[in-house]
Amino acid sequence: MSSSDSAIKQLVQQLAEKLLSRKLIISTAESCTGGWIAQSLTDLAGSSAWFDTGFVTYSNAAKQRLLEVPEAYFQPDGPGAVSEETVRAMTRGAIDNSRANVAVAVSGIAGPDGGSTEKPVGTVWIAWQWEDMSNAQSFLFSGDRRAVRVATVEAALGGLLILLS
Repeated sequence: MSSSDSAIKQLVQQLAEKLLSRKLIISTAESCTGGWIAQSLTDLAGSSAWFDTGFVTYSNAAKQRLLEVPEAYFQPDGPGAVSEETVRAMTRGAIDNSRANVAVAVSGIAGPDGGSTEKPVGTVWIAWQWEDMSNAQSFLFSGDRRAVRVATVEAALGGLLILLS
């Protein structure tokens, strides 16, 4: 087991304890991680007690259709898929379209292509929501595609622990 796998397992265990103790249910809304957060959560036996749904909305059309992210966000004058507005809309959509009251959403540019001057490879937006409390943060992770995705999963889980503290 790699150190990142071990760190993720530890974060999931801590998160599961918090969710169970508060009788909360979580849903994930993922783009650049392709379901890795949901997989990490469901790797823990008994996760059905606190995990409801994982939305993998890789395309902008899927973000609109499944999570109700406004189409205007993806227009040339909109904030784009990798933005605070989009990940906040994704968490709201994940809660509204599941039985969860907690959600995490991620959207980013894992590379090796797709970056720009404003949003270089490694740019990731993450949002966390628990009922009406929400937070969002931009990150710039380094490394190859896998490293960016691992760092995103770890930051998403860590942010959930902070939100629920």
